[in-house]
Amino acid sequence: MAKTKNQKQKKSQSTGNKPSKFIYWIIGIVVVCIAGLVILANLPEKGFDFDYENQPVLGEESASVSIVEFGDYRCPVCKNFNESFFPVVKENLIDTGKAKFYYMNYPFIHADSTTSALFAETVYSELGNDIFWKFHDSIFANQPDNETEETYTEEFLKERLKDAGATDEDITRVTEAFQTQTAKDSLQKDLDYVNQLNITGTPTIYVNGVKFEGSSYNELLDMVNEAAEK
Repeated sequence: MAKTKNQKQKKSQSTGNKPSKFIYWIIGIVVVCIAGLVILANLPEKGFDFDYENQPVLGEESASVSIVEFGDYRCPVCKNFNESFFPVVKENLIDTGKAKFYYMNYPFIHADSTTSALFAETVYSELGNDIFWKFHDSIFANQPDNETEETYTEEFLKERLKDAGATDEDITRVTEAFQTQTAKDSLQKDLDYVNQLNITGTPTIYVNGVKFEGSSYNELLDMVNEAAEK
């Protein structure tokens, strides 16, 4: 009888310990989960995976940081960015070999926006990178003050191409390609990025695929330096 009693006592003690062991087990899981969340929170932010091939670019190929601007040729803020903000970026980040700079299109403001974006894509496709950037600057330099007036006619764009140093033969080549929309897939590639990233305005900047949320050059510089260290 004594033996049976001892067995019952042991069984009772074993059963009584189960709730406390269960609580410790739950606490352990919670601690592991919290630790996991802390680790995830401190991981570097993964940027969007842009395909930079066949995109207009400034800077050295070896630069570890890629800056992307989504712009609209009829956007007054983009004009201001191109004429005031960008020269500082070029001098201190692009020309020093720290970053590469890409321009992608988000034409949404005006009918001129799409016309000029497609024409610019055609210029890049037909005449290459160097003339593209000169053409790019000439469009912004000649952006009209009236935001509603349709100004970017084919003749206007051909004049901007002439500003960029294109020959009459070059202009004819680009015009014919523009009329047959040979570069529409290149423009669509930019628009696909706009949709995937839910971009709602211009200029919108990305640094190594991560959206720039600041508003000053120093903030952009900090972001570029941080990206370069990763």
